[in-house]
Amino acid sequence: MQRPIIKAVIPAAGMGTRFLPATKAMPKEMLPVVDKPAIQYVVEEAAIAGLTEIMMVTGRNKRALEDHFDRATELEALLEEKGNLELLATVRESTKLANMHYARQAFPRGLGDAVLTAAGFVGKDSFAVLLGDDLIDARNPILPTMIAVHEKFGGTVLALMEVSPEKISSYGAAAVAPIAPGSGFDNVMRITGLVEKPAKESAPSNYAVLGRYLLTSEIFDVLRVTKPGKSGEVQLTDAIAELTSREEKGGPVHGVIFNGLRYDTGDKLGYLQATIRLASERSDLGPDLRKWLREFVKGLPN
Repeated sequence: MQRPIIKAVIPAAGMGTRFLPATKAMPKEMLPVVDKPAIQYVVEEAAIAGLTEIMMVTGRNKRALEDHFDRATELEALLEEKGNLELLATVRESTKLANMHYARQAFPRGLGDAVLTAAGFVGKDSFAVLLGDDLIDARNPILPTMIAVHEKFGGTVLALMEVSPEKISSYGAAAVAPIAPGSGFDNVMRITGLVEKPAKESAPSNYAVLGRYLLTSEIFDVLRVTKPGKSGEVQLTDAIAELTSREEKGGPVHGVIFNGLRYDTGDKLGYLQATIRLASERSDLGPDLRKWLREFVKGLPN
């Protein structure tokens, strides 16, 4: 029997240069989406899927991430003294999501190197990798399906989304083939190759790798010998590409096509869209915000 998958790795060592100067002294992962930091949505997603042992790979000036998922005893005591029990429960919520572990990526050597940093934590288990910039709407979970695909086929499972040809150069692109009929999965493809950020003319497909991965421990052996690719970084995509021709030891590689709501909170426009959409759907903020948005949009130039 396969061991249940309970471990996740969240790389969070990036500098956040696209959000300067806001990220000069604050980790980009702590930027609020409505009233929760973006990283909390990612940890919640992992915890809901049963991934309750989480390692966050951080870098310099990222102490706020650890503090957020730790107890704030003075703040909690103050809220309790004032009788603000609802806010107290909200503050404590982040500390109860999962068992949090932390490691430091000494140098910014890329996503592959960040994942390799977690090798001691993962051991011989299969595990998930969740990128903090990709915020998956909680109503459209993809991790449970990825876990089910892994349980059926073994090996590696990636989340894929179809993008326009003009945007494929911003992602890892997958070469795909259909799986045998009768598998029980309608939205799963076999991945036969991967190319990191190809030109649209040479992309193997318009299926882009989303920031959700389900990997086996064999990925670490591959990462240790993967040479730096574009930008001088060790690319996780390059390592996974080595697994696409295998039937075991990390392979085969399958992709689950994601058709739900996803926000790129590492991009300024995507971050604003996530904040507005999630706020507009809240019962406490939505009615007034939607009313204001309708009036605001009327006054905008075409």
